[in-house]
Formats: sequence, C-alpha cells, structure tokens
Amino acid sequence: MREVLISETEAEFPVSIYAVTSQTLDEVASDLGEITTDWVRINSYTGAPGSSLMVPIDEEAGSAVFFGIDESGASSPFALGSLAASLPGGDYLLEDGFPDAELAVLGFALSSYRFTEYRKNGRQQPRLIVPAGFDLERLDAVLEGVQLARDLINRPPNDLGPEELASAIEELFTTHGGSGSVIVGDDLLERGFPMVHAVGCASSREPRLADYVWGDEDDPKVTLVGKGVIFDTGGLDIKPASAMTLMKKDMGGAANVMGLASMIMALKLPVRLRVIVPCVENSISGNAFRPGDVLASRKGLTVEIGNTDAEGRLVLGDALALADEEAPDLLIDMATLTGAARVALGPDLPPYYTDDEELAEEIALVAEAANDPLWRLPLWKPYMKYLDSRVADINHINTSGAGFAGSITAALFLSRFVEAAKSWVHFDIYGWSPSDQPGKTVGGEAQAIRGLFDLIDERYGKK
Repeated sequence: MREVLISETEAEFPVSIYAVTSQTLDEVASDLGEITTDWVRINSYTGAPGSSLMVPIDEEAGSAVFFGIDESGASSPFALGSLAASLPGGDYLLEDGFPDAELAVLGFALSSYRFTEYRKNGRQQPRLIVPAGFDLERLDAVLEGVQLARDLINRPPNDLGPEELASAIEELFTTHGGSGSVIVGDDLLERGFPMVHAVGCASSREPRLADYVWGDEDDPKVTLVGKGVIFDTGGLDIKPASAMTLMKKDMGGAANVMGLASMIMALKLPVRLRVIVPCVENSISGNAFRPGDVLASRKGLTVEIGNTDAEGRLVLGDALALADEEAPDLLIDMATLTGAARVALGPDLPPYYTDDEELAEEIALVAEAANDPLWRLPLWKPYMKYLDSRVADINHINTSGAGFAGSITAALFLSRFVEAAKSWVHFDIYGWSPSDQPGKTVGGEAQAIRGLFDLIDERYGKK
C-alpha cells in the first residue's frame, strides 16, 4: 500500500484532484476553463458525494479529476479510496478543499491493497502525492501494520498452519530486535497450557504458543494477546460447510495484534511490548476434546466444555492467564470470537469490553478520530450466572441463558482469567470485509489497531 503514496519530487506531470460539491462545481470548472465547463455539462456531472469525473483542461495542462465531497461529514472520511480502484495508472495530486486531507490520503492507500500472492495483478496502480507536512514515517508504519494483518488473514490455511503463524511472529520480532520462544505440542501440558493443547491436539499440525517481547524492561508493559486458530472446523460439534467458508480468518485476532505490534516497534514507542499467541487448528480425530469434558486451565479453574465450536475462548484463557501473571499496565486481547457480535453490530463495528472507564472513553475517542469504528458493550456481571457448571468451576459457553448475550458471556468468561493487569480490554472483531468500501477491500481486514496504536502512542509515547 505504501508504494501508491509518493513525495512530490518523485512525480512527473501529476494530474490534479479537485474536491467539489454541487455548490462549488461550477466555480471550480470555470476556473479551469471553457473546455472543462463544457465537459462537465456534457457528462451531466453534479459533484455528488463520492462521484468522480476525469475532465479535460486544455492541450497544455492535460486533464484533472473532480471528486465529489460531502462537507456535512455524512460520507466516510475515506471516501477518496473509491478512486484507488477506478483511476488509470499515473501520478495524482490532491488540491486544497478536502475536509481532512490526512484521512483522505490514508483512505486512498488502504483502498489500494491487493492480495496478489496467488495470482497475477497486471494493472498499474495510480500513485498519490502526499501533501507537504505529512508524517510519512508514521503513515508507513500504519500501512505496513494493516497490510501485515490483511495478508495473514487472506493466506490460505494450507499455507498458514500453527507452525507458520508462530514463525511469522518470530520473524516480525527478530526484524525489530525482539526475542521470545515457542512452546510446541505436548510441552504445552508440561508448561501449564492444558486448554491450548486440548484445542489443538486433534490436528496433525501440532499446537503451539508463541511468546515474544520487545523494548526496555523498565518501560510501561503493554501486552497483546491474539486468538490464533488458523482454521476452525468446529471440532466434534462440526460446523456446516457454509460456516467453514471463511474459517481461515479465525486467526484474525492474532493477525491484528501482529499488525499493531508492527506499528509499535516500527516507530519505537517507549513501551515494553509483549505478544502472546496460541497457534492451533481446531480439528477432528480420535483424541479431539469433547462436549462434556472438563479441562484444567493455567489459571487453576476447571472448565466444562459446552460446545467444541467455542474453542477460541479456551486458548485465550490460558494465554491471558500467562499475560496477567506479570500485571501489565495495559492488556489487550483480540479475537474473532462470536457470531453474536456480528448479529448485534454487523461486520464493520467490533465491540469492545472493559471495566476501566477511563480506558473505555479513550478508546472511543481515538477510534472516532482515526475512522476506525468501535462500540463498547458491557461486561454485565449478572450474566455470569449463564456460565454456571454443575461439575466444574465454570462452563465456557452460555448453557443456561437460552442463547442470549453470546458476545457478552464470552467476554465474561475471559474476564475470569484476568486479575492483576492494571487495565484490560477485549475486542470481539470480525477480521473480514465482506464488500469493497472506502478504505477497505473484500477480504481480511485490520480492525481497531489504528485507533489502538494512537491510544498507546498518546498514553506512553508522548511521556
């Protein structure tokens, strides 16, 4: 994505992009000359928000692009992204008039993403000149983090198993001078991760847990935990075929925390960063865990299995317990956890859960400013009763609430594994864009991490 953004010195004969509205269109066209005015009239162009028109100017100046904006702010700040797929190859320059030029440029870049590893992409991409004064280093870091998350989610599961996901984490941290380790197979039992082992042991690809750190040990501890289920069959409670179509994205939580970690390390924020990812495949064989099983956990809680298709919260439970042991300043977990979250809020608006009121407000503010939409849902303690078990300390799914509050009860389950962290927040993301939108293309999606990067920078980077 970064390659579509260039400095003015790299451009040769750029085409100007003018922001217009139905009120300003005639004036802008008139300023460019009679040829432009006639072309606008012939094409019945009105400057409607999100619409565009390539217009001639004269023989010397060539052409320009008109792009309709909505000054009321009703349309997406990323609306300019729609041009990324429609403009012919060449260099383009934003003229004055865009309400938020920085978000317009970011939207253009995000919309330029293509996952081309398994196919040829011969189309020449348009390139956008970044206006003077932009923080290109920060923009680079954000785009690289988003691309990393999208690339990982889009990769097919035959090429991205637990081992490959753990290797990707190792490569990311090694590149930035971090270090860590990976616990594999039966060693998970010896090292105290029984739920990670139980979920992943039925696969021919051994489960593992990656644990990597970066930064000064004396800096504030920021720990990221991501669900790394590289494919979810549902286990013995097997999913129907239609529900398996997108299950390669079930490691979207891991991909997103890696994207966020990439941003943090690229800009060297003054934090001690830790990333913990359980990397498993929820498969089916004779040793698969069963409904009715009771599993031990790293936390010491015994967990009754209500449904093997709710495996993500199990592996996160062990990982969160490990993260919590050192009482980090900020503990963030991300997971493609529940269909209930999608029913409640749809694919584009992930819910988040925290009891830290100050943190909740900060997240809401940075998400809005970054055009990275999020919505807080409550950790409603009375619903904890839905997780009661007659044979264990807790059931991992809602077995007594008639299917109500699925995303909330999943978050409540995870909360049982966090006690010492100064602040904890859980994100139930979708990790996928089902349609092309400004700033998004169909496929794997980075959700919440641009806003979270801003939050971590504001909390710790400016101190």
